[in-house]
Amino acid sequence: MTPTTPRTTALRTAALLAAAVLALTACGSGTPPGTAGAAGPAAAGDRLPTTDVVSGIRKDPAAAALLPADVRARGSLSLATAVGTPPGAAYRADGKTLAGQDIDIADAVGKVLGLRIHREVASFEAILPALGSGTYDLGTGNFGVTDERRRTLDFVTYINDGQGFAVRKDSPLKKVGSLRQLCGLTVATGAGTTFEATLEENRHRCTAAGKKPYDVRTYAEQGALWISLQQGRTDVVMSTVNGLRYAVRQQPDLRFLNEFRRLDVGFAFKKGTPLAPAVRAAVNRLKEDGAYDRILKKWGTGRSALKTSRISPPEIR
Repeated sequence: MTPTTPRTTALRTAALLAAAVLALTACGSGTPPGTAGAAGPAAAGDRLPTTDVVSGIRKDPAAAALLPADVRARGSLSLATAVGTPPGAAYRADGKTLAGQDIDIADAVGKVLGLRIHREVASFEAILPALGSGTYDLGTGNFGVTDERRRTLDFVTYINDGQGFAVRKDSPLKKVGSLRQLCGLTVATGAGTTFEATLEENRHRCTAAGKKPYDVRTYAEQGALWISLQQGRTDVVMSTVNGLRYAVRQQPDLRFLNEFRRLDVGFAFKKGTPLAPAVRAAVNRLKEDGAYDRILKKWGTGRSALKTSRISPPEIR
């Protein structure tokens, strides 16, 4: 709803540089710049859908009545957004305008609650600590709801995503049903994510099976992650199911393997926040009037729809 602030300039520049490098890599493999072989925050920006699914949403007095008095008086929410690749959140081709499922859902929630959204871009790994210190009211970044995170944070769910894998088309991997199938390989994933935690917690299974452990390489920039896979410096990517499906549609030399596990994804808040009931009511209102389904249809993530939003539900096992 509101533009990003000057504090995000350096982060935006880094994202654009990573995207530019990725576009050049695609050219090196025989794909012209600006075609489906390019991916990343800016390279894919000119292909992001532009359907307006938010402006017609109206304020819901019942949901707004659940807001804390100080937030109603302020009339706004401070939101930290992690920018990566579609369908979550990415820059359009101008390198300034944010678009994605997370953007539309957050803006739609603001509409339902009658609040302005003051959005700032922050790195994925920086948002959760910043919420705990009160720097922001809430955050988005495809934050999976885990029992570990629920100890220190609150969540309001808005989609069901999960963990999955993607590889180059020439990879011998067909499906990953056990992390032991990754033994001896190099796995790329996002820094500070549930994927990194899952991989690190299970690395010992290779040793226990008498095999060489897999090597985990983490990346703060999604562009660099995909470059590593395309150039053969890593063998497999572990990331979000929806993000992987989108990425392989844009890069014909890659393929999606399979879902590994599912996780509810939600807005993240400081533990004990009084905002959660109002935001949950707003998400459920969007479901009731059809706006939620229109947003997911726009971004091709309808199979990840939730039946109802919940506050900090137990981790899906």
